[in-house]
Amino acid sequence: MDYLQLHGKQSINGEIKISGAKNAALPLIAISILAKNNINISNLPNVADINTLLKLLSNLGATCNKGTNSVDIDTSKLNQTKATYDIVKTMRASILVLGPILTRFGHCEVSLPGGCAIGQRPVDLHLKALEQMGANIEIKSGYIEATAPNGLKGCEIIFDKITVTGTANILMAAALAHGETTIVNAAREPEVVQLCEVLSQSGVKVEGVGTAVLKISGSGGKLLNMVDFSVIPDRIEAGTYLCAGAILNQKLTITNTEPKHLGAVLSKFEEMGFTIETTDTTITILPAEKIKPVKIVTQEYPAFPTDMQAQFLALATQAEGVSIIEERLFENRFMHVSELQRMGADITLNGHTATISGKSNLSGADVMATDLRASSALVLAGLIADGETNVHRIYHLDRGYESLEKKLQNVGINIKRLKE
Repeated sequence: MDYLQLHGKQSINGEIKISGAKNAALPLIAISILAKNNINISNLPNVADINTLLKLLSNLGATCNKGTNSVDIDTSKLNQTKATYDIVKTMRASILVLGPILTRFGHCEVSLPGGCAIGQRPVDLHLKALEQMGANIEIKSGYIEATAPNGLKGCEIIFDKITVTGTANILMAAALAHGETTIVNAAREPEVVQLCEVLSQSGVKVEGVGTAVLKISGSGGKLLNMVDFSVIPDRIEAGTYLCAGAILNQKLTITNTEPKHLGAVLSKFEEMGFTIETTDTTITILPAEKIKPVKIVTQEYPAFPTDMQAQFLALATQAEGVSIIEERLFENRFMHVSELQRMGADITLNGHTATISGKSNLSGADVMATDLRASSALVLAGLIADGETNVHRIYHLDRGYESLEKKLQNVGINIKRLKE
């Protein structure tokens, strides 16, 4: 098993190029199930979750020819409708094939998903919405068995809570459904917006893109002539590397990014005393005279993202004063706190709220990653810690960050990947 070894308090210099967004690429790969033609997806991040979903599609009968950062997908000969446990258990996003397989074939079996243990992310909202569209759904032996022999029917769906994967799943299901589907309380994340845009470019009428109410006019079962497209930049990866510059309090520029997708994150950097400079595709963070404490509440887009909470918690250990971070979306998303405490961080947990007292002098230690974003928080802490930090169980990290150690090496960080 691999681990990362790094030595803190390095000087950095240069730029980091941001990869395509994993959370955009996954539904965009799943949407290929709706295509009657071969499609090319470019700016694809080379991370484990992408390879897992492509393997799942291949098992269903698709042809996937993958380059380093692109893939050609042909699902015209798809002949299986069962997504098996051995693949789905490793990644919750596998549930994204449920909507497109069901709307295309009228039946499917998808294993209940696995993935990061950051809280219960039930698929009930997905299933309830599909039942409203006419599907019959049963849970048997750990599998979701869904049938819609006469196709799915458009209707109004009101999500009780905002769900990104739920919105994506129903968008794809609605694309081939009969009639118009309205999704109320839809997720507005940039990754959902791109899914809507690709559907629109492929002939599906989608109204309300970027708002909480989406209207989709289904094709009545006809497969789509889908366009080639490039995945949007990863806003969470961008935010993570900006945190690297911030925790070291040194200048760092990231390229191939989309600043408008990071509004809430950039605002928090500025609250903490950093200067942010942007162009259309770059963001530069400049050192703060004094790193100020911050108050953060995680909420759905366009508010502060839960996927940046762990990184800012690590950054807050270097602020001069008391920071408060409230996690409102996932109940188990502070598992990295105990590892940061082992490095010397002064953090108190009370339910869904973390209180961080800074500035802490962190010391290098052996630490263990518990989920994808916690992994990056431990790397960030290692950047500023005295001595050597070893981050173990980085298979979590590899699910969502492409070549993290190489990108950090390129700006001067002493970090390397080793075998246990």
